[in-house]
Amino acid sequence: MTDKINKTGMKRRDFLATAGGVAMMAAFPMAPKAAIAPTQQKKAPPGAKIHRLGIYPAIGICRVGGSDKYFLAPEVPGLPPQPKGGFKDGTEQIKKQAQRFRVYAFDDKDRVIGEIKDGDASVKVEWRVHLANTKGAWYGFNNPLDNGDLAPGLPGQKRNQYFVSNKEREEMLVIDGGEKKIRGRNQNKKGNDAKYQFAGAFWGNKKEEDKVKLGKLATDSKGRLIVIPPDGVSKSPTQAPITSFADNNGWYDDWCDGPVQAEVTFKNGSKMEADTAWVACVGPNFAPEIPPVTTLYDTISNMNADEKWTPAITGKLSFRKYIYPIFRRLALMEWVSSASNLREGWLGVGDFSDPKYIRKIADPSKGNKSFREKLFSKFRNPYNDSPTAYLDERLKIPMMVGDGINYDGSPLQWFQFPKQQYEFLRAWSKGNFIDDFEDDKADNIKSVEHIDVELQPHALTEAALEPCSGGAFHPGVELTYYLRIPTMYARHYDKKAEPFRLAHKKRDNLVQDIGRLLTLDKAMEGDKDLGTAPPLGPQWAGDLTRWMGLPWQCDAFSCQQVLMQEDFPTAVWWPALLPIDVLPEKYYDELMDDKLSDTERVKFFENRVDWKRGVAGIGYHANASYWDGITNMIDLWERMGFVVKRKGPRKAGQGGLEAVPNEMYVEVGRGNVEPRFDWKPSMGDLPN
Repeated sequence: MTDKINKTGMKRRDFLATAGGVAMMAAFPMAPKAAIAPTQQKKAPPGAKIHRLGIYPAIGICRVGGSDKYFLAPEVPGLPPQPKGGFKDGTEQIKKQAQRFRVYAFDDKDRVIGEIKDGDASVKVEWRVHLANTKGAWYGFNNPLDNGDLAPGLPGQKRNQYFVSNKEREEMLVIDGGEKKIRGRNQNKKGNDAKYQFAGAFWGNKKEEDKVKLGKLATDSKGRLIVIPPDGVSKSPTQAPITSFADNNGWYDDWCDGPVQAEVTFKNGSKMEADTAWVACVGPNFAPEIPPVTTLYDTISNMNADEKWTPAITGKLSFRKYIYPIFRRLALMEWVSSASNLREGWLGVGDFSDPKYIRKIADPSKGNKSFREKLFSKFRNPYNDSPTAYLDERLKIPMMVGDGINYDGSPLQWFQFPKQQYEFLRAWSKGNFIDDFEDDKADNIKSVEHIDVELQPHALTEAALEPCSGGAFHPGVELTYYLRIPTMYARHYDKKAEPFRLAHKKRDNLVQDIGRLLTLDKAMEGDKDLGTAPPLGPQWAGDLTRWMGLPWQCDAFSCQQVLMQEDFPTAVWWPALLPIDVLPEKYYDELMDDKLSDTERVKFFENRVDWKRGVAGIGYHANASYWDGITNMIDLWERMGFVVKRKGPRKAGQGGLEAVPNEMYVEVGRGNVEPRFDWKPSMGDLPN
């Protein structure tokens, strides 16, 4: 592995707007594969004494939904969630994604003893969670502040500036759910126990019925914590209009975040506090089986490598862990973006969904080196920041915009791979990898309990962050660029702290005033005159989600395709979370109808439609009726379809259906997005 993985500096870069010689799966799409990142941790010997406790995942992700039903977030890297009955509850309402947390014990040599479960050996676990939404009291978003001269950060003013004093801003703009405690097994199983419900006032509306709900707590049959997110509601008590993609005064939403803590009481009466974790409640993932090309785990892992908080990855890379996922993610993007679906024509590359092509990609032999290096040259080079980089790197993989989008001609207008991930590809191109695609033990992993105990804690963190987008951060679809800033993490302040664990520190209040403008200097250093700690430092409740768009639907749904200096291909934002071009269920049904001719069936299969179709005004930021579009999405977001895997037709891949795969990804569960037709017609209401 090249030294560049650990020796390159982390210069981060902002607009509106496996197989080889082994038996592969018979047809597209390539199957999800459990792939666990190696760690330095080892299994403790029998009888080892507990020295430390930690909560995992270190950062957990909940996703809002209007349904009372929920499913658990992924717990095995490489395997997507599979909620029983799908991602909607049978109506148009989206099921919530809840995050489960566990406590693990370590000995004095940091070896993993195992999971601590409430009730086992008379152990008691008391969980504490503090959730808050402080978006309305934070600063506006213009672009990331950490991209240097390539895309200089733009200062942001305070949201809701007409509330001047911090006391008034705290009372009117902070939705504080407070800290809740829970202990025991199967607590709040039905979810209706008020003492486990987070809620807070906004705009002075302190009546219980007016409070904003921020989620609730429960425990499972082993006493593990379950954080259940809120409904995804956004409202304006003053009926204020939407005037910004990210900063709308007088509005609230119910995204929230905060620390997750636990105190364990042992049989002898001794108590031990576990290392603090974090939970963030964010928006839905509308293509939950299609991971982003670069995940949030990849981005934070890159930062850990740059800081030398994790050991260098040396020797030959695992194809299954470090290479196959990249090509699989690229292949699956064909189902959510036409720019990717037509990639072979734009870039002259092969079909990443073709098993024969993947066999060639997975071949580490010297004779295959020229093929690998040519393919590697098609990936966007994050080291290229030359004056011509914008043009040099335009038609490269992936065809996505970056967080420097508001600087024409900047190389950061295009999506940038984290350098560690790019170096994985470079090592692959040179043949510095092993073909370990087929691994029966890994293929049999279906739950975290199937993973070796010493790998379980980190695997839980990896699985939680893997479905989240690792860019572009403008501000982002879930969380944003601050997660690549070292001062956000406990390891920056304590060499014994684990990577991925956020620094945590309570303040006098949830409002963090660093002056009239948010600048990079103020974000990193705070305001000494005001005595304010830096926001890009130790965190408290509400600190992660406050940087995101307000309300959340405006940014999420305004960022779809971006028409730039060239007409085609059209660059996209976050297609693996918010699809762009999809195969609708109606077309899929026609494809499956064997009464039609093969020619007609293939026509339906080959056509894609706009995922946001029918929502008036949705599109690029400069379009006419843009404000109407993102305002509509505040009410219509739950009616959007989910892209999920479906079986192909009988005789797929044969004869007239040769171009049709055995499996495909289809938009399902889409509701009626036309607000005028919300009424339920009776027979007498139906038109002639």
